[in-house]
Amino acid sequence: MLEVKNVSYAYTGKYQTNEVLHGVSCSFKPGSMYTIMGPSGSGKTTLLSLLAGLDLPSKGDISFDGNSIASIDRDKYRRSIASVIYQSFNLFPLLTALENVMFPLRMSGKSKTDAENHAKKYISAVNLNDNILKKRPLMMSGGEQQRIAIARALAAEGKILLADEPTGNLDAANGTSIVSILKSLAHEKNYIVVVITHNITIAEQADVIYKIIDGKLEGSI
Repeated sequence: MLEVKNVSYAYTGKYQTNEVLHGVSCSFKPGSMYTIMGPSGSGKTTLLSLLAGLDLPSKGDISFDGNSIASIDRDKYRRSIASVIYQSFNLFPLLTALENVMFPLRMSGKSKTDAENHAKKYISAVNLNDNILKKRPLMMSGGEQQRIAIARALAAEGKILLADEPTGNLDAANGTSIVSILKSLAHEKNYIVVVITHNITIAEQADVIYKIIDGKLEGSI
């Protein structure tokens, strides 16, 4: 269980403080896909960053399995529990698809052989075949790059997948396919999947929709 308890967050500048989130409370359970909707500047990306442990709330708390993210090793949390999938893919441009997915496995201490075998399994899990393995990002379509990004997130072998507008750079067909993969990972592999999107058609594929307006959670659908 990933829980957000009365969370507020403020950006502090030289001359003013801008509170982006105001007393947000919600929860995310394994085996379900959630979407967070809201206009630009509403605070949804900030909430996703807090869920990823990239920063801590100004007020309130976020916990995973009863442990406050503030009290645990957040680097380890991001390496082994929560992975972020970005709209811009964020693949290493000079590495092949296989090497991109192997990267977190090698960082976690797996041997090259074990990392390669695991990476191929995750690439297969996102419906790509061996033809992709030696391609570098510039040789891939947008849909292929996003699938490799998801495979790399899976390679961390965590419990939480956080996706920031994962279909924003894709056409409708590829976008639908990516959402289908994320949904199946929640339902079949028991991940907590949280997706930020502006697209109501994508949002409606989720088990729960959270809506944020002006930094406040307006409820779930």
